[in-house]
Amino acid sequence: MKGKLFIIEGGDGSGKATQTRLLTEHLQRDGYAVKAVSYPDYDSDSSALVKMYLRGDFGKDADAVNPYAASAFFAVDRFASYQMKWKDFYEKGGIVIADRYTTSNMLYQMIKIDDPAERRAYLDWLEDFEFRKMGLPAPDLVCLLDVPLAVTEELMAERTGKTGGQTGDIHEGNEGFLKKCHDAYDELAARYHWQRIDCTKNGKIKPAEEIHEDVYQTIVRDVAK
Repeated sequence: MKGKLFIIEGGDGSGKATQTRLLTEHLQRDGYAVKAVSYPDYDSDSSALVKMYLRGDFGKDADAVNPYAASAFFAVDRFASYQMKWKDFYEKGGIVIADRYTTSNMLYQMIKIDDPAERRAYLDWLEDFEFRKMGLPAPDLVCLLDVPLAVTEELMAERTGKTGGQTGDIHEGNEGFLKKCHDAYDELAARYHWQRIDCTKNGKIKPAEEIHEDVYQTIVRDVAK
């Protein structure tokens, strides 16, 4: 009996790790068998190429590696994680909550492509590569933690200020990176019918527990099907 795979997706500072943890704990209290995973799987040897790519070993600009090659790095990391850490659990009916998944790969690589037809071709390729050729499970539902661009920019500015310098990886060096991401999230949410979770009120991030309640109510309806 196949289980369920739910994805928590969103931009930097949206609270993906927190919402993954809160949702996992809530569903476990409800009596469900639940496992949380996070991508990239930095603790695994399978993430070696991902780490090299993100720190700029293949070029300091993200565009130095084409979307198809970069996607393969992340897909192999997911494949290893699935095979070694949660395939058996999932196939026995367990619920898997993922902080990022193929969904993030779609986002960060599609923004390298300007032509709409080429973007669609890339997404078609990635779906086929991961979910059919590699045999990874397709998500049952994706929750997009929806934060307006202006709020995300403010959060990232605060993060940079606290660290005293640049944050993140080579993707963030792209001009207009945050806007490209937000535009791409809109495109992906429409194409794949992601469930958008409003994370702000009056221009500020809502309390984590309030956001969690919306995430939980969205997920639990699908769990019960």
